[in-house]
Amino acid sequence: MRRLRTTGAAACAVLLAVAGLAGCNRESNGAGGGKVGIDMPRTDTDFWNSYQQYLEKGIDKGTVSALPLSNSQNDISKLVSNVQAFTDQGAKAIVMAPQDTGAISSTLERLEEKKIPVVSVDTRPDSGKIYMVVRADNRAYGTKACEYLGRQLGGKGRVAELQGDLSSINGRDRSQAFASCMKKKYPGITVHELPTDWKGDVASAKLQSLLAQHHKLDGIYMQAGGAFLQSTLALLEQKKLLKPAGRTGHITIISNDGIPEELDAIRSGKIDATLSQPADLYAQWALNYAKAALDGEKFTPGPTHHGSKIVKIENGLEDQLPAPLVTKKNVDDPKLWANQLEKKE
Repeated sequence: MRRLRTTGAAACAVLLAVAGLAGCNRESNGAGGGKVGIDMPRTDTDFWNSYQQYLEKGIDKGTVSALPLSNSQNDISKLVSNVQAFTDQGAKAIVMAPQDTGAISSTLERLEEKKIPVVSVDTRPDSGKIYMVVRADNRAYGTKACEYLGRQLGGKGRVAELQGDLSSINGRDRSQAFASCMKKKYPGITVHELPTDWKGDVASAKLQSLLAQHHKLDGIYMQAGGAFLQSTLALLEQKKLLKPAGRTGHITIISNDGIPEELDAIRSGKIDATLSQPADLYAQWALNYAKAALDGEKFTPGPTHHGSKIVKIENGLEDQLPAPLVTKKNVDDPKLWANQLEKKE
């Protein structure tokens, strides 16, 4: 069980963060004792754009007092520069989502020296102290995608795996888990691994080359629907391979992200499933943990009251948020963040 070591007004702050409660008397300036610097890793995918919208809503509600958001545009050097700018402006906590999880360690070391806590969203830095990582279990993504495709294909066939950037812990976790599961449970399925650096044009080009070599493809695993969905569906349609689910020749497709466009594609039968990466919860708990860090709160491994589990990692703690499988059966579930987003817009 997760335990909190805190007293007085700080205990109230943690109760709010853990249980998602409103109210409670406490002394607060809305900033938890300082400004928070928040870097967007990119704004070229629907998932990250949605995450930013939820962040801005949380900031508007006063969860933290934030400096103007920066955007590192998937460039580690820009992230380093943005973090330096935040510290120059007096940031007392940092929220980031480093896409190159190996190259951020020296920056984290400098922040630790300055006693500036860091919350990392969606990605887990390979080294360097982290106050809290907020992400889903990415190995579970790969395993669930493997099991879904394996069941749907009856353990046989040919699958294209559109991998993310393998310099990212997310790309590695998803890829390694998918490969391990396929080897162990479905040796009759041939998997073609296609690294993409999370780029839709790269994914499309590599998938096109694969289709030129092997005209029959039974399944596709897209590690990021926000980056790959449009280009993949456009290519399949161009090749006259985009056939609705249930029809002869349909290519079974499972994705990761859970953006509204993926849910629409499930409804129309263009893809079969996705794993809903919680953009809303990423933003909510990134801000809550930044606030808790500023308040000096401490956490220990164990289940949380918001349906996740905090685990110990080498360089800190990680809150592993749930990422449900979405299929035609539950695509209209109002609890899915993409359905909530559509209603609000």
